Amino acid sequence: MTSPVLFRTLESVNDKKIAIATLNSEKSLNALSLEMVDLLYSQLVAWKDDSDIALVILEGAGEKAFCAGGDVVQLYKAAKQAGPGNIAKDVETFFAREYRLDHLIHTFQKPFLLWGHGIVMGGGLGLLAGASHRVVTEKSRIAMPEITIGLYPDVGGSHFLNNMPNGCGLFLGLTGASINAADAKFVKLADHFVSSNSKVAVVEELLLVKWGDTNILNHQKLTDVLKGFEDKDKSIMPEGNIAKFEDFMMDLDKCESANTAIVNILDHKSEDRWFNKAQASLAHGSPLSAKLIHKQIKEGKGLSLAAAFKMELGLSVKCAAEGDFPEGVRALLIDKDNSPQWKFATIHDVPDTLVNSFFDEIWASESHPLKML
Repeated sequence: MTSPVLFRTLESVNDKKIAIATLNSEKSLNALSLEMVDLLYSQLVAWKDDSDIALVILEGAGEKAFCAGGDVVQLYKAAKQAGPGNIAKDVETFFAREYRLDHLIHTFQKPFLLWGHGIVMGGGLGLLAGASHRVVTEKSRIAMPEITIGLYPDVGGSHFLNNMPNGCGLFLGLTGASINAADAKFVKLADHFVSSNSKVAVVEELLLVKWGDTNILNHQKLTDVLKGFEDKDKSIMPEGNIAKFEDFMMDLDKCESANTAIVNILDHKSEDRWFNKAQASLAHGSPLSAKLIHKQIKEGKGLSLAAAFKMELGLSVKCAAEGDFPEGVRALLIDKDNSPQWKFATIHDVPDTLVNSFFDEIWASESHPLKML
């Protein structure tokens, strides 16, 4: 049976090695299972400590997706088995280990190249966001559409959505809007645009680099190679969408309340198809999630990366136990009726006391599942 994550190393010209990890579940669009998370984590720790490894490349098998997200169907089953109001141990375990992996990538000192080709959503974006060198292609399609399944943009979203230009993180979190390579660069989710056809050539050129033992110099060497390809390929980069609405995003950022921000998006008049699709996604999504997302981004400002992941773990297990997550997954992926019966009909029905309770601490600091971060 083929492993869900493949690992290999390639020898460069001066005996330093390039390590390559491939998410290998093409049929599921490389959706992350707990087994994949654990395999990746243990191998990355080994590569981090191996002086022969100069840099790491993470990619997805096939041409359709880098990673379409986490295996939410398994999380749904665990939440249903635990019953409403109860925290499922399997849900806690999955999210804790996924966030531990994401944190490792964010803090990985060696150059870390992530090839963000095709679909990059949810958990896939959590992997992308932490890499030191985030490459997108002409076919990259990036989104955090968690509002459609009663969740919220986790996997470090509290951190990276706040690093975007004013209002953009809030808009993308609330609408789950899909963005392309140009958008990803605009909102600081990508560093380099390279044609998908250049992938083999990139690796071949990296093997000709004389890598050393100094991480900061190796980072620059990788940057130089990618910039060379970017200069060659930039003419095929697609036109972005989000920059066209920069003024709207800045006004959105000034909204004091969740209700005002959400209504502003829904009521904005535009004939732009991309914007209209984003509005429809927000309108169809979970009202409870919408309120949680607004507070998540507000609370995430100024948090350290580790603190953001710890906050998100509490949010995630509560969304599964007390939120709309099980119903959202049922409607989209189990029964596939696309008619979720959310706990609240509109955002105006969602009590602020309930939203605030999702941010209450579940664990003492010494017993937190992510206390090692």
